[in-house]
Parts: sequence; structure tokens; C-alpha cells
Amino acid sequence: MKDSVPSQGSDRLAPMEGLAETGGEEAVGKVAKLASVLPRVLIVSRRSVRKNKFVDFVGEYHLDLIVSYGAVPVIVPRVSGLHSLLDSFEPIHGVLLCEGEDIDPTLYDSDFSSFTSEEIEEIKQAHSSDTLVDRYKDSIELQLARRCLERNIPYLGICRGSQVLNVACGGSLYQDVERELSKGGGTQIRHINYDDYDGHRHAVKIVPGTPLYEWFSHENFEQMELLVNSYHHQGIKRLSERFIPMAFAPDGLVEAFYDPDVYNPEEGKFIVGLQFHPERMRHEQDSNRSKDCSASFEGDFDYPGCPRAYQEFVKAVLAYKRKLLASENKGLQKLDGVMENQRQKLIRSFSAAKHMYEEQAHVRKCPSLHGSTKVLNALTRQSYEKSSRELELGAEFLQVNTEMSMQQVINRLKQIGATVRDSSILLQKLLLNEQLRNSAKMLIEGLETSKLHDLQEFYTMMAEVASDVLEKRKSEL
Repeated sequence: MKDSVPSQGSDRLAPMEGLAETGGEEAVGKVAKLASVLPRVLIVSRRSVRKNKFVDFVGEYHLDLIVSYGAVPVIVPRVSGLHSLLDSFEPIHGVLLCEGEDIDPTLYDSDFSSFTSEEIEEIKQAHSSDTLVDRYKDSIELQLARRCLERNIPYLGICRGSQVLNVACGGSLYQDVERELSKGGGTQIRHINYDDYDGHRHAVKIVPGTPLYEWFSHENFEQMELLVNSYHHQGIKRLSERFIPMAFAPDGLVEAFYDPDVYNPEEGKFIVGLQFHPERMRHEQDSNRSKDCSASFEGDFDYPGCPRAYQEFVKAVLAYKRKLLASENKGLQKLDGVMENQRQKLIRSFSAAKHMYEEQAHVRKCPSLHGSTKVLNALTRQSYEKSSRELELGAEFLQVNTEMSMQQVINRLKQIGATVRDSSILLQKLLLNEQLRNSAKMLIEGLETSKLHDLQEFYTMMAEVASDVLEKRKSEL
């Protein structure tokens, strides 16, 4: 069981954030957009009923702490079908999961064998606000938890959020902590008090050498014991093997855990679950007022270490965003390398075409050479065979661009490294050549057939001359 509907004064309704921009843009646009977005922490809302209407909310204490340390909380509404739209919330720099009902027992290795039917009914009546399963919320949050685990996205689970994390990794839960643990004859601890939502406390002992120990290491208390706020009737029964416990209640319940392989906030690594509520461990006189400055938060709490969980989490979120941006930039640099390679190939292609043209033009200036037609044909053939691959790339480029609009041509030229000025000059030349071609066509269409034959024979002869000359030059090399 997790947080109840917020009591008046301690929590407020949070406005819904807009969805992230969808993908499909160019790589440069993606990186620019990513760089302009503040670090984003996704938080799934909880649904409740107020005045006969559904209302989604997130406790304000979570939001205050996330904002105070430099990240932006993005509220993911608990609505049907949202689980299939999580890509719309990218980029995700961190995930914080907190309030909610019991996780559907069919999603993990649940055990009701120790309960009688009467006890199960008593549990439902005692915790009626939390035993109603919310499958939509389960689906959304488990997907987010697994996405964080797959990508090492920073994750902070508070209460239900810690249970979601454990279930996502194959762990299991007690169905009713107090009832099940008391049957073993051990120490009885009250983990929930419906009449004292914010004020209830129970003791936990912190495991030395863990992040939680470091957060509270400057506190002056005996044997690393804390009095923590607690509001749940389920809890960790079998902790997933990938996690290490950080704190235990006197009845043996795991109250905090982390993944030691994914914990280094400075490097963007943070996978942590806390069963208790550090955000609600505040002085009574400060429980109804919010702060605008993060520096003032520490004085509000029972222990200065309480907000450290959020501070270290946001530190990891900031570092993760930097890593993500660096990765995107690296991908861009790789893309730039591919584009530069294509640009160089085009340069070689047009250079080969230019070289062929200049050599053929030289032969055309010497029509009296013996065997000029044969030379020109050989020149054309050899040049083409040597440069065919390069020429094909240039021909493809020209063919594609002649079928494009002027703006598309400019964009294509920019992609291969041409400046706007150079592209404009080239476009002017293309237009001029097209005008000359049209004028020449009109002129030739006016010639008699005999003159057309003479003109064709002349240029055929010139091609042969150029081929012969090139063949001779190559043999002399």
C-alpha cells in the first residue's frame, strides 16, 4: 500500500505538463532540441476521486525538491492507452515514481497461502483505498522502470516506486507487512497510520557503506538509526538479487536498497528505492509552506540528509542529460564524416568530368591531326572506363538535382558542404546553361537536314581526334 490521497495543506494538485516533441526530425534538429530542454524527470500521477470526478495528482513535496535542485518534473497522466505512448515523452533524463495503490499481485510471485479468506477480507476493508488495483498505472510504471534499467536512466522510487522497481527486477512483495511479519513472532512495527499521514514515524537502521549512510553520515544519532515517515501496508518480501539493502526496520523489512553497479551520480548513474518518505520528514511548523530556494530546504527537515536523496538523484539526472547530449553529438560527428566522404566523392566525380572535357577540348582545337576522329573516340572511351564509377556518382547527383526544386537543390548543396553563396552561383550557372541549351535547340531545329548531318559528323570526328590524342599521351607515360 502506498500514499493516500493528499491531506489538505500537505499536498496540492500539480498541473499537467505537455508531452515531449515527437521524433522524425533531422539529427541536427534533434540535438539542438535536446540541448534546449531542461533535464526532465517523469513522474506518473495517481488517480483519485474528488467531488465525484477523477483527479490525477502528484504530491507537491516531490515536485518542490525536483525543481529546487534544477530539474523539470513532467507529469505522466495515468490514463488508458498511455503505456503505448511513452516514446512521446522522450528525451527522458530521469524517472521518479511515488504514490499509488497496491501493485497487481499477478505481476510478481505473490503468496496468499498464509491468509485465511477472513484475513484477506479484513485486509481489503482495512486498506480499501489502496487494495484496488490500478492496472493502467502498473503498466505505465513498470514500462518506465524497465526502460530505466535497460538504459541506466536515473531512477528514484519512493514507497510504491521502490516496490515497482523490485517487481520489475523479479522481486516479490508482502501482501500485508504488519500481519505477515507479526506471525513470525518478531518485533511488531506500525508501518502505516491513516490518522497521521505526515507525522507518523518508525525507526530504521542504516547499513554502513551504502549511499544512504553517506547521505546521513553527518547526522548525530546513535547506531545510524533514523525515525522515518512511513505509509504502506505492502513491502519488499524478496529483494531482487541485483539490489543491495541500505536500511532495515526492526521487524526485518527492507526500507531502502540500491543497485551498486548503477550508482554514481556524477556519472549519471542512480538506481535507488526507498520504502520510507524522506520528502515528508519535515518539521510540523514547516509542513504547510513551500520554499523557493533549495538552500532553505535542509532546515525544514527532521534531518539535513532527508533532501539528499533528491539532490543526488537530480545530480545524476543532470549528468545523464550531459552524457545523452554528448552521445547525440558524437553521432552527429559521425554523420558529418559520412557527408564529408560523399562530398569528396562528388568533387572527384566532377573533377574527372572536367578533366575529360579539357582534354577533349584540346583535341578539338587540332582538327588537322591524323586520325583525329579515332583519337577522339579512344579518348572518350578510355576516360569513361577509368572514371566511370566517379562519373556515375556525379551524374546521379545532377540527375536528382535537376528534378528537384530550387530550394531542394540549395538544401542538397548545403548537405555536401557548399556555402549559400556557392550554391547561388551554381544555380545561376545552371539556369544560364539551361537557357543556352534551349537557345541552341531552337537554332538547330531551324537547320536543314543536310546541315544537321554535317554538324553531327564534325563533332563525331572531333571526338575521335580527342580519343586518339589521349591514347597517344597515355602510351607515352
